[in-house]
Order: sequence, then structure tokens, then C-alpha cells
Amino acid sequence: MFRKSVDHPSSFFANFLRQCGGCAVIDGGLATELERHGADLNDPLWSAKCLISSPHLIRRVHLDYLEAGANIIISASYQATLQGFEAKGISREEGEALLEKSVKIACEARDIYYDRAMKGSLDISGDGVTPIHRPVLVAASVGSYGAYLADGSEYSGIYGENIGLETLKDFHRRRVQVLADSGADLIAFETIPNKLEAKAYAELLEEEDMNIPAWFSFACKDGTNVVSGDSIQDCASIADSCEQVVGVGINCTPPRYVHELIQSIRTVTTKPIVIYPNSGETYDANTKEWVPSTGVKDVDFVSYVAKWREAGASLIGGCCRTTPNTIRAISKAL
Repeated sequence: MFRKSVDHPSSFFANFLRQCGGCAVIDGGLATELERHGADLNDPLWSAKCLISSPHLIRRVHLDYLEAGANIIISASYQATLQGFEAKGISREEGEALLEKSVKIACEARDIYYDRAMKGSLDISGDGVTPIHRPVLVAASVGSYGAYLADGSEYSGIYGENIGLETLKDFHRRRVQVLADSGADLIAFETIPNKLEAKAYAELLEEEDMNIPAWFSFACKDGTNVVSGDSIQDCASIADSCEQVVGVGINCTPPRYVHELIQSIRTVTTKPIVIYPNSGETYDANTKEWVPSTGVKDVDFVSYVAKWREAGASLIGGCCRTTPNTIRAISKAL
């Protein structure tokens, strides 16, 4: 079992990766799996709606990913913002409790997984009987400002001239504070669409003196640029300069761009590289549906894994439209 110590964020994370054998497996898509289990996510809160209506489904999906081999499970807080909850008539206090609940559900899933492992898998080699435990961390997800808008701007990074650095910091501040104190092992700033929001996150972590590890993962439109057009090197440099950031990488990006993106990131940072692309399909913000234009089957997706590992990625998983089967195949490939 792996538990967070009071180490410096980077030593804590390095120790975790060491225990994973140098490369950790991240879980896969949450919303697709929730829908497969019967959840209706046609709502501005998206997967965060299940925090209110069906938390048991979230726990079930977390467990599916743990049983598939994930070392990191990401909380259902991507679309959970205090402002989004307030728009649905949920008070600030209730909203903060729901953010905490997203992490608690993931921690409960980990406890259930460990409990099952202890009862079912014993290593009787060496001295005595030791439960086999795979190190597992819970990451609290923070989606972008565009995710809160629920208008597809998380896939463009175009927020308009009125949205500046201070606005973004004010928008995210309380949510990040609550998640940092929720019992999560790290914060996953996900699907970051532009340099400005990365800067807002980095400044928040430093100004609030948050002693919790974080990773920054960017959504990209090709092999060199994030979706807004900012270069991935500029974005990764911001992450590199922030002490609390222990990993830098890519999520919700077609697999075909990832190898080149890893190479670009490696030119500006020595921090561990985090990779969890989507299935290769395209999201249509108007219809709010994924278009299977260039979808990549699990087996094809996994054929990239060795190449990404060789290029320098040390945390690998899946994002939208990937499943426990994808993660099981990644785990085996690693």
C-alpha cells in the first residue's frame, strides 16, 4: 500500500514512480463508462452530476480501473466547479462538500480494492505472509475554465479578451484549495487549453503555498501546439518552473500526435512526462457528441505505448472514450 508522506512533492512522486517500477498506469475515460452503466450525463455538470445522483456508479468505475491495473485514479471533479454548482441552485457549502466527496469516493474505491487484494492475493514468499499491494494514488481532477462554460471552449482555449490571468485565478482559487485539503494525493490539472490558464494554475499553487504535488496536462491539436495555438514548449516551461508540479504532459489529444509532443516537452523539462490521450475521435461541441472520424481501437492505441515509454513518458493511461480494457492492455504492455 502506498500512502503519502510529508516529503517534498517531487520526492514523494519520485518514490511513487520507483515503487511502480519506473512507469505508472493512469486510469481511462470516466464519462463513457458512467454512461455505459446507465448514467445520463446530458447536463452542464457532465460526469460531476453523478456526485449528486449516483455516486455508487463513480465508485464502480474507479474500481473497474483499479482492477484493470491503474496506479492512479482521477476523481470525478473535472466539471465540478463551485460556480457550476451555484448555477444549479447548490450552495457554496454544498458545492465544497461535493468536491470533497469526489475525492472521498475515489479513496473508498482504493480501500475496497486493497481490501479485496488482501483477502484474495497473498505473497507467501520471503518471511511470512505479505499482502500484494500495487501502489495507488488518488488524483483530484481540475478541469479548465472552458470545461465550466460547457460550450466546447476547453477544446479551443479561446476565452475572449475579458478573461485574463486574475479572472482565471479567482475562478479556480477556492476549488483548488478545497481539493488540496480533501485527502487527495495530488492534483491533476487536466485538458489545459492555453498558456494563460497554465500560468494561473502555477501562480495559484505558489501564492497559496499548497504543499501537494500536481501535474499539468495539456490538450493539443497537433504535434507542437496546444489547442489554442500556444506552443507546447512554452506551456511545458511554465509547468517546469513551478515547484509543486511533479509531472507535465498531454491528455485528451489524438494518439497520433503524442510521440512528437513528448519529444517537444523533453526539450524544456526533466520532470516526469504524463500521457493519457483520447481514443482519437473528435468532439463536436455543437452536438456534444464524439465523432468516430479517426477512432483508434484499444489494440491499436496500445501499440503506441512502448514507443511513448521509449520516448520518455513515465505515466501512461487514457482519456475520453478509453475503457478499462484499454487500461488493462496498457498495464500488460508496460
